[in-house]
Amino acid sequence: MKIRLELDGSITNDEIIIRCRVLSEEVQAIQKVLAELVGRDPQFVFYKGDTEFYLPLEDILFFETEEKAVFAHTTADLYQVKYRLYELEEFLPGYFQRVSKSTILNTKKVYSIQRNLSASSIVAFQDTHKQVFVSRHYYKPLKDKLEEKRNRR
Repeated sequence: MKIRLELDGSITNDEIIIRCRVLSEEVQAIQKVLAELVGRDPQFVFYKGDTEFYLPLEDILFFETEEKAVFAHTTADLYQVKYRLYELEEFLPGYFQRVSKSTILNTKKVYSIQRNLSASSIVAFQDTHKQVFVSRHYYKPLKDKLEEKRNRR
């Protein structure tokens, strides 16, 4: 991997561009680290009917597809977003983790995981009845991320 820095006094806003042949896990990890270092969560507009909401991403428990729409869940509410899950994966900060084909969750909000060896595990969140299922394929990456987060404290 080659790293190059270009200085251009004529630009008004700094920009980081990652060029790659394929979107590998390594490239995705670099992108997420850079996004976290910049310190700004991407801004999303959340919709409920004709009303637009501007919520901090920290308030979102998880994103989930339902039929052809994607919804963001908070402890008490549900909002629609205009992105698909694969698009959200590109923009969301590193504390969000894919846990099934239809769900991305906020690892900062995980309260408990009920492990099921033969089927999906269940993640619960504090102060809400909402839960999500973690498929067996995504269980280990989720556990690794939670362990990493715990070790940083």
